[in-house]
Order: sequence, then structure tokens, then C-alpha cells
Amino acid sequence: MKSSFFEWGDFGHHRHGKQILVWTESIGEGRTIDMRQSSLTQIAHTGVILALAALVSTGCGNPADGVQEANVAEPSGPGAPETTGAKVYQVSSESTVHFTGSKVTGSQNGGFREFTGTIAVKDDQIVSPSEIVIDMESTWTESGDRLTNHLKNADFFDVPNYPTSRFVVTGVEPSGDGHKVTGDMTLRGVTKSISFDAEVSVSDSGVTLRAEFFIKRFDFGVAFKGKADDLIRDEVVLKLEIKASA
Repeated sequence: MKSSFFEWGDFGHHRHGKQILVWTESIGEGRTIDMRQSSLTQIAHTGVILALAALVSTGCGNPADGVQEANVAEPSGPGAPETTGAKVYQVSSESTVHFTGSKVTGSQNGGFREFTGTIAVKDDQIVSPSEIVIDMESTWTESGDRLTNHLKNADFFDVPNYPTSRFVVTGVEPSGDGHKVTGDMTLRGVTKSISFDAEVSVSDSGVTLRAEFFIKRFDFGVAFKGKADDLIRDEVVLKLEIKASA
């Protein structure tokens, strides 16, 4: 017959003569189970679970969470030029093009320092031909030369073979409180049409376009996966602030 009772016993403090109340179960035939071993096992399991929970909580969340995803489709080709009566602005060096990539254990910020382009405006709307050309050799990252040089090699941007990337506007139309911008984006020799919501401001003195969205790098042939236990995510966040002046 099984019975349970408390008894005083040592619990790892033999040298100090300390005792604690131990739960003991009788399972018949004069044999008992000392529940101290079971308790220690439970404590060990709990410790492992807490350690794993701490590891998960300190892992890197996906920077693309909560950011709009650009709609990606096959390229439509440049629209017919609308230069008649259009005013052309030059993209300013004050513009910024930043990106954030991530893997399981962390994220990396970077961007491009050198780019050129023009934005054509007609009837207060951005029209074709408008484009931005990025010098991929100007890639930078917060982590320094080692990561920057890796991004420039064949695993990622393959700059020696694809020294420039570009975005050619094919359409801009009102959307909610802002605008929907569509254009053909060429990265690593692959061209896709992408659309994203943006804040566009047009005046006589210049044009400003701000947007934050993410693309999936696999769509553009940037397929390096990283280490098996620390995979690099497909999503890359792009943050644009394009300024152009007459």
C-alpha cells in the first residue's frame, strides 16, 4: 500500500549539520522513495527552461515586423517620357538611402553614400523619366570594413559585376494620405517592379520623398543564407529620404 509522510533529513548540507523537512513516499515492501532526487530533477529542468526562455527573449526580432512590404511584380518597363512642360530636379547629396538586414542573433544597419538622379515634376506630380542610380561601391555598414566588404562580394551585391543599382519611376498616384510609388528596381542585375506607400512633397524649390518598406532579397538573387545555426533573413528594410532641388 502506498503512503506518504514528512521526515527530517539532510539535503546537501552534511558538513553544516543542516536539515530540512523531506517528503517521503512509501511504496510497500519496506521500500521508500526520497523525493529529494525528484525535486532536484524538477529544479534542473526548470533551470533549463528558464535559460532557453532568456535566450529566446534576447534574440533578434525581425526589423521588418510592422513595416510595409513592397509589392513586387515583373517589370513593366519605363513609362513614356512626360518631359513636355515638366520641371526637372537634381537629386541632392542630402538624400539618404539606408537598409537594415538581420539574422537570428542580431541586425545590421547600413546604406549607400553616393548616388545620382533626377526627378521630373509636372502638374505637381512626379512623372517619367525620374530615376535614382546608386554607386554600390559606396556601400557602408555600422559594423565596419569586414561586413561591408562581404556585402560587396559575390555572396551579396557582387559589386565588381554589378557596380550600380537603380530605381526608375513608372508611376506615382495619390493613395490615402500619401502616394503610391511604383518603379522598376534593378539590384544585382535583376529587375523587378516594386510599389510602396510614400510621403511626397513638391514645391517650386524642390521635391522630397520619404518611405520605409521592406523587400525580399531572394527576389533579386541575393541568396546567401549565412550559417546554419544563424540564418540571415530574407527581408531587408529600406528607408529612403530623397531630396531633389532645381
